Amino acid sequence: MRSPPDERSPDDRPAFGVVNLDKPPGPSAHQVTGWVRDLVGVDRAAHAGTLDPKVTGCLPILLGDATRLAQVFLEGAKEYVAVLELHGPAPDDLDAVLAAFEGAIHQKPPKKSAVARRLRVRTIHALDVLDVEERRVLCRIRCESGTYVRKLCHDLGLALGTGAHMGDLRRVGTEPFDDTDLVSLHDLTDALAFAEDGDTAPLADAVQPAERALVHLPRVTIAPSAAREVAEGAPVYAPGVLSIEGTSAANDEPLVACYTPDGAAVCLGRLVGEVDAERGTVVDLERVLI
Repeated sequence: MRSPPDERSPDDRPAFGVVNLDKPPGPSAHQVTGWVRDLVGVDRAAHAGTLDPKVTGCLPILLGDATRLAQVFLEGAKEYVAVLELHGPAPDDLDAVLAAFEGAIHQKPPKKSAVARRLRVRTIHALDVLDVEERRVLCRIRCESGTYVRKLCHDLGLALGTGAHMGDLRRVGTEPFDDTDLVSLHDLTDALAFAEDGDTAPLADAVQPAERALVHLPRVTIAPSAAREVAEGAPVYAPGVLSIEGTSAANDEPLVACYTPDGAAVCLGRLVGEVDAERGTVVDLERVLI
């Protein structure tokens, strides 16, 4: 069994940790992930949500066994600050046109994408104008994972009647992470150097316990005996459930994170039973984390 998150030493964290990386412009997300893997000295690392080479900002990097958590980022929202480069003067109804794009929109992925080019629906949770300077519009966009901001900017230009393309883009949030505690590659390099000299505090700030990536999910606390059964591949049965927080019913089988009473993550799964069930399966396993 894994020790509780607050009892893990900075040296232990890379085995099941996450770095909320501030991706620099230039390298791809894949390249940056490889650099972090090699710097920290783990066998495996994975990034949470691809960013194009020129795009900067929030790119959580999962280390070691935490790579099993990658799916949690497929369902979380993303937030960006983008420069919308208009091809003509900003019209008077700029705010109204952008507001009309909030809600469900249809998008077809661009030709240079890793997914099939089929028309699909994505949700724009919020689209706000932060500033306007001549033909440049600074926007904040909160959207469903998988939204192509470059395509959104093109479509906004068509709706505005001016034409437009995406300028600079920075991701400021990948649920549950945001830009308030980003770690640069320089920060991480320095933290590792300080740790070699005996000062592990910077490394503790740079590499967080992997449970940090799960805080937005409903939480199921299970007994240690149930956790041992999960480690052998068994689902979570009702007698082993101590508490459920963040959801009141098994509607749509939400993704949940299961923990031992001391806060160590055990597994990801789907809530398939009633929260007050006395028998039967409550959580079907998707990823075992211990």
